[in-house]
Amino acid sequence: MNVPEKTLPTKTIGFIVNPIAGMGGAVGLKGTDGKTILNKAISLGAKPIASQRAETFLSELYLAKKSLKLIVGAGCMGENQAKKCGFTCQVIGERKKETTSEDTQNIAKEVVKAGVDLLVFCGGDGTTRDILKAVGMKVPVLGVPTGVKMHSALFAVSPQAAARVAISYLWDGLPLREAEVMDVDEQAFREGRLSAELYGYMLSPYEPHLIQGNKLASPMTESEVRNQAAIAIYIIEEMKPDIVYIIGPGTTTRTIGDLLDAKKTLLGVDLFQNKKIIANDVNEKQILDFISGKAAWIIVTPIGGQGFIFGRGNQQISPKVIRQVGLDNIVVIATKSKLDRLKSLRVDTGDTELENELKAHEINVVTDYKSIQKVAVE
Repeated sequence: MNVPEKTLPTKTIGFIVNPIAGMGGAVGLKGTDGKTILNKAISLGAKPIASQRAETFLSELYLAKKSLKLIVGAGCMGENQAKKCGFTCQVIGERKKETTSEDTQNIAKEVVKAGVDLLVFCGGDGTTRDILKAVGMKVPVLGVPTGVKMHSALFAVSPQAAARVAISYLWDGLPLREAEVMDVDEQAFREGRLSAELYGYMLSPYEPHLIQGNKLASPMTESEVRNQAAIAIYIIEEMKPDIVYIIGPGTTTRTIGDLLDAKKTLLGVDLFQNKKIIANDVNEKQILDFISGKAAWIIVTPIGGQGFIFGRGNQQISPKVIRQVGLDNIVVIATKSKLDRLKSLRVDTGDTELENELKAHEINVVTDYKSIQKVAVE
């Protein structure tokens, strides 16, 4: 990242981490809102990921350290990560082993009172709602993507991108926009129903290549449905005996199950073998167990309006799973209209080495019956 060598005017960033954000992803829980779900995630072997992503953001921000003042949440809510990355900081709140949404809201309120040029948080849509309740439109807000559900329009495409956006906004005059705060009903989400709601707006820096935008649903026109069916027919015809197919969430992928008369989950990851479903709504560990010693393929569809093929809503297909399957055994399926609406395909797995490999490797995208094109990942 290029930061001018000349002395920059000092700017203040508020920084808050939701330490449990994203823990439900790899274990297939589609979120971590509420203590009951958190405890279930832990019982399934979920590991915290927020601190690592917070440290990635701060490490990228380090080049501007001399011109930055950080005001952070206490302990695991920002202080620990900032100090680990070599920042001195003003601390707000009390250090706690277990944190709540009320802690996020209270710290956000105090951070804004202390005076900041930009408030940055690490979390998902649930954390975004907490920040909205606390600060509204008082200060610009930027999200470092850390959660399972990230439908809101103020998340950067990655922690590294978030640092670039912060620097560009603070010293280069990047414009602000009113960004949508969206969230889904987690219980409905786990039951296979996507019920998204607009909760409000917050001011947020905007750079179209680095900010993900809000998720867009595919229009269910007759031509779209026919296109999905044509793609599914081709995928089914190409399925090889004994191969395990790891099929991600989405309406386009669900059509494969429909045509095989198999009840594929709309919002989960399912496993198919010999054109039959062998496991529904699996988590990372289950996938790894099923494919151990077997040949496997991954079939995913990009998120509408965002372009992510890994790292949003399908964290069960983790870097471990992708490496075990192999980059040559990844197929993306997308209708022509969906692909036309995307600027690019994106990944945000948290594994920089894997992401660089994916970006250097053109992905096969099936857009119709026997219609395949190579698309680069950005």
